[in-house]
Amino acid sequence: MKKGRIIVGALVALMVMVGTVLASSSETSGTVVWWGWTPGSPMNEQYIAQFNKVYPNIKVIWKQIAIADYDAAIRPALASGQGVDAFQVSAGSGNGGIHVYAGQAIDLTNAVKKALGDNYKDKLGKAAITTMTVNGQLKALGVGSVYAGNLWINQDLFNKYNVKVPTNLNEWITACKVFKEHGIIGFVQGAGQGPFDMDTFHAIADNVSPGTFTKATRGEVKWTNDSIVKALELWKGLFSNGIMQSGALGLQQYPEANNLFMSQKAAMVMMGSWYTSNCLPDTMKAAIGSASSTKQPFTMVPIDFPDIAGTGKTGSMFGDLDYATAVSASSKNIMAATTFAVWLGTSQQGQQMIANSLNVIPSLKSATQDWSKIKLVNPKKQNDAIKNYTKKAMNSGDNPRFADINADMNQAMIDVLAGVAAGTITPKDGAAQLEAAQGSRK
Repeated sequence: MKKGRIIVGALVALMVMVGTVLASSSETSGTVVWWGWTPGSPMNEQYIAQFNKVYPNIKVIWKQIAIADYDAAIRPALASGQGVDAFQVSAGSGNGGIHVYAGQAIDLTNAVKKALGDNYKDKLGKAAITTMTVNGQLKALGVGSVYAGNLWINQDLFNKYNVKVPTNLNEWITACKVFKEHGIIGFVQGAGQGPFDMDTFHAIADNVSPGTFTKATRGEVKWTNDSIVKALELWKGLFSNGIMQSGALGLQQYPEANNLFMSQKAAMVMMGSWYTSNCLPDTMKAAIGSASSTKQPFTMVPIDFPDIAGTGKTGSMFGDLDYATAVSASSKNIMAATTFAVWLGTSQQGQQMIANSLNVIPSLKSATQDWSKIKLVNPKKQNDAIKNYTKKAMNSGDNPRFADINADMNQAMIDVLAGVAAGTITPKDGAAQLEAAQGSRK
């Protein structure tokens, strides 16, 4: 009997040992299909190549979906339980919103503790944890944050046509007029793509009364506040004073407005910190090529949103965690996918690459941009501008981009901004509709 127990004990020990080996190997081998929308090729492939230096036996396949099509594509893929191992999610309830997909993602808490220790929250940016925690579980791991509120300009076009960089409404109108005379779109916006309209509206609202937009999203002030109505009036004005290009409401920000700017057919565009990566020569060349252009890389720099309200209150920026990596609960390669998600969001090597790619501000606090290794298209004109821009973004304070906006308010704001721009909704009525949507959250 004793001999039998010894044999059984030995078998159990062997099974545990084999199981441990198998578990270990599944963490370091397999195929991971990674879905997402940002930052796109060739950057994502560069991340994968760096990852494979550490984990050569995990094959990662990047599957890029346009942001406007992401929800429609990822929902059925996750529901089928096939073809998705890791996938990008965002803060809030907009495209790829974590609150929409949390139920289909595993809890990554233990994996992060294993990588960074029990004090992992001290090593990562707050948003990387708080915005991705649903019902007490870490459903995705933040990669980095982005900020909006500024314009990007083609400095070479401004120099070529001797155009003053706009700082107020009249200067902005004049700049657009001069560029138009030379066959160039002054300012381009894909006003048919709601989230980017929300960025412009938020920037205007902060110009009118800094902080009121954020307070309204939290129910601390009413959307019918005079400053919000004024912001909607100024938003409407962009479509009648020559700043917004003709047909803006029928244009998408990606790819159309982006392509017009990258092909140098437009001199200004409303984009945020994610656009900084286009200051890198290889990234810009790829973006220019995607725009079906043969032009050479140009000098693009960020500028403050012009003071169109005449308040003198400029330079506001607002941001969220840009994207995080979730692991599908139905993946057949959960452990390998977890290895990839954790490497991208917590490793010094992965996050340093994120920092140097200039696409997002990394989640790992110890990873900062290494300017000895970052080479821009025009270092003399861009380096200081980008350094100052990044510093301003990181010091923007409590001013979220989308994190405080739920799905109902997201849709209401998109509808109101489109209606006000088209003239089918008055600014006052639009503000009332936003307040009604806010009230439905209570």
